[in-house]
Amino acid sequence: MALAQAEETDDAVVYEKLAQSGLKQRLEALNQGIHTSVYKQFDESGFEPSGGEAQKIALARALCKNAQGVILDEPTSALDPKAEYEMYLKFDELVEGKSALFISHRLSSCRFCDSIVVLQSGRVIETGAHTELLNANGVYANLYNMQARYYIDKE
Repeated sequence: MALAQAEETDDAVVYEKLAQSGLKQRLEALNQGIHTSVYKQFDESGFEPSGGEAQKIALARALCKNAQGVILDEPTSALDPKAEYEMYLKFDELVEGKSALFISHRLSSCRFCDSIVVLQSGRVIETGAHTELLNANGVYANLYNMQARYYIDKE
């Protein structure tokens, strides 16, 4: 799980990060727990994670590193709505005070971010918190409202 840092990474830390990422029940069902190989191509006794499980493993791997920050590119793209919601609820706990750069095209995921940077053609065109950008009625607000309309019942 920790790959290159396997010898320096405590099993308890690996388990904690996997559990925080939403894999606690899956871990408990694996015969070898955190020592189970991911993908059968590497070990016949391994397991084949779903797309969402693979994404949660990747998130846990990033969080196991002793880096001051993490870059997460569409970290919920393969998650179902419930798993995505749960990840957002505990995002601060997951990154544990690290700086986090969160890249997303799903603007609902930006609501919990401290600062949002809107890029267009490689240039910064807007910055601010979610409410500020909605009130500015610019590109972010337009895109957010386009996505949100599918969740709001307006006839």
